[in-house]
Amino acid sequence: MAVEEFRSERHSPALLGETEGEGADVFLCHGLSATRKYVTHGSRSLPRAGYRVHTYDARGHGASDPAPEGEGYGYEYLVQDLDRLVTERAISSEVVVGGHSMGCHTAAAWALAHPDRIAALILIGPVFGGRLDRPGEDRWDARAEALVRGGPEAFAAEIASGFDDPEIAKTVERLALDRARLHRNPAAVAEALREVPRSAPFLSLDELRSIDVPTLVVGSHDEADPAHPLSTARDWADAIPDARLVVEEKGDPPLSWQGGRLSRVIAEFLDSSLTPLRDWGEGSGTRAELSSRGRER
Repeated sequence: MAVEEFRSERHSPALLGETEGEGADVFLCHGLSATRKYVTHGSRSLPRAGYRVHTYDARGHGASDPAPEGEGYGYEYLVQDLDRLVTERAISSEVVVGGHSMGCHTAAAWALAHPDRIAALILIGPVFGGRLDRPGEDRWDARAEALVRGGPEAFAAEIASGFDDPEIAKTVERLALDRARLHRNPAAVAEALREVPRSAPFLSLDELRSIDVPTLVVGSHDEADPAHPLSTARDWADAIPDARLVVEEKGDPPLSWQGGRLSRVIAEFLDSSLTPLRDWGEGSGTRAELSSRGRER
C-alpha cells in the first residue's frame, strides 16, 4: 500500500505529512515534542482496515516549518493548522479526527469548532482538566532548556529523570531520544514546550458535553504514564455523552505506546461506530450512519 507524502504550504508554516489508505478520512495529530510517527508508532493497521489515514508534523516539529513571525504554538494555531489540512486533504464531507496528548486536545478543540464536519473522535491521553492555572508547567521549561543546551540526549534524560522505576525510565528515555532526533528545528520545539502547556484548547470540560458523535477515549495507568492521568481520561469520557473509555490491563505498557494494538482498538471502534465502512468517503457527501454505542468501562 503506497504512502503519499505531502507538503502543505498554501499558508505558513509549511506542514509536512503523509496519507495512506483508501476510505473514510482519519486525521491523527501527535503529542508535544513528538512527530507524526508517534501516534500509532508506524502501524499500518488502520489503512489496511479500510481508512484513509493522514498524519503530519505539527508546526515546529519534525520536518514542518516553525511558526511564522507574529504567531506561536498555542492551540489557536494548532487548530488552524488541522483545519487547513482537513480542508485541503479530506475527500469525505465529514471526517474522523484524533490524536495523542497535545494532538488529543487539538482534535477536541477542532471538533468543538466544526461540529458539522466531525464523524467520530479518537482522544488518546488527554491532559487538560479544564483549569487555566495548571501546576507543574515549569517542568516543560526545564525540558525546553535541556533540548536547547544539551540536545536530544539531555532532553531525553530530563524527561526520564521523573521516574523511580529504572525499567520505565529506560523505556521513556529511549522513546524521548528517538523522537527528539527527528526534529529539524529543535529551537522551535523548545518554544512549543514552553507555550503549549500554558495554552488551553477550550475553557472547561463542560464544553465537551456538546460533542454528539461516537468518541473513543484512550487512558493509561499512572504508574508508567503519570503525565497523562487516568483520572483525566475518565473525566473526558464522563463529559462526552457518547464516549467509550479503554485502558490497558494494569501492569501492561500503556496502550498509547503500543502502535499495533492501539491501531486495532481504533479500527474496531470505528468499524462498530461508522457504517457503511467501504463506501463512506468516496464522494457521496452524505453523513455516515452513526450507531448508538453507550459508554463502556
